[in-house]
Amino acid sequence: MHRIELPNAEFEGENNAYYLDGPVPGLVDTGIGMPAVMDELEAGIATRGGALADLDEVLLTHWHPDHSALAGPIQEASGATVRIHEADAPQLRPDPSAREEAIRDREARFDQWGIPYGKQAELQAAAPLDHSYWESFPEVEPFADGDRFAVGGLDLEAVHLPGHAAGQSAFVFEREGRREAFVGDVILPKYTPNVGGADTRLDRPLERYVESLVRVIDLDLDRAWPGHRDPIDDPAGRAAEILDHHRERTRRVVTALADHGPCDAWTVSAELFGELSGIHILHGPGEAFAHLDHLAEHGVVAAEDDGYELLDDDPDIDALFPDV
Repeated sequence: MHRIELPNAEFEGENNAYYLDGPVPGLVDTGIGMPAVMDELEAGIATRGGALADLDEVLLTHWHPDHSALAGPIQEASGATVRIHEADAPQLRPDPSAREEAIRDREARFDQWGIPYGKQAELQAAAPLDHSYWESFPEVEPFADGDRFAVGGLDLEAVHLPGHAAGQSAFVFEREGRREAFVGDVILPKYTPNVGGADTRLDRPLERYVESLVRVIDLDLDRAWPGHRDPIDDPAGRAAEILDHHRERTRRVVTALADHGPCDAWTVSAELFGELSGIHILHGPGEAFAHLDHLAEHGVVAAEDDGYELLDDDPDIDALFPDV
């Protein structure tokens, strides 16, 4: 197994693709859809004694373009089977009417969150609400939680871990007596993966993500191979850190509502993150919404016409998260 680091100035920094050599050569994630990235991916595989044209399997941790957008060209070059969780498969089966409906739904969400129209236009320029990141789309084979694949000499088990994306999944394997996994963006070594904005299709995004973090802890992994940056040698500890981060962020959301009175997700995001630009125009209020939604579900806030209203000014935040 070989990690190939690929450039990405669009999202979280450098991407990781993982080349699995062996009798069934494969790839976990692909990098973003740019010719220079494709060249580096092909060179990285060649440096490790393989060839792009010989790939048999491409496993995608989730649909985001920095993980999936080269899957179509790779399939065209190799004939590889491309697999993605069934919840994300529709994102790689572009249907014009479905795409237009998704764009309308996302723009309605932006209005609900209170993103100013000028900022919506800035976001559209930075991260278009279309499929412009993909040169072509693969034919995909959907998988479900618990499905297994033999790739590159490894027996990989798909583990569904939604939150950052509806179909976000890890691929767990054992090697030399250690449990390891390719985890995509469910946990990252430096940043906390965005929840709420990164995939607006999810209902109860923070709750789903918290459940996934608990499942990562229960997997008892010795090492995680993330979608960005370096390997994580204490995946359970990192998942617990991210849970603590979300507890603290929820407290900050309650404080913002106490200070401002009823307000929308955009106003709360300004308190959390300050001035937003680029892709963060999506991620900031999306994250604020995920926390407001979680608080609303537990009766701490109520969604009103003029925004979210704080109902309990001294809530037990710890009770809203699992004790791990």
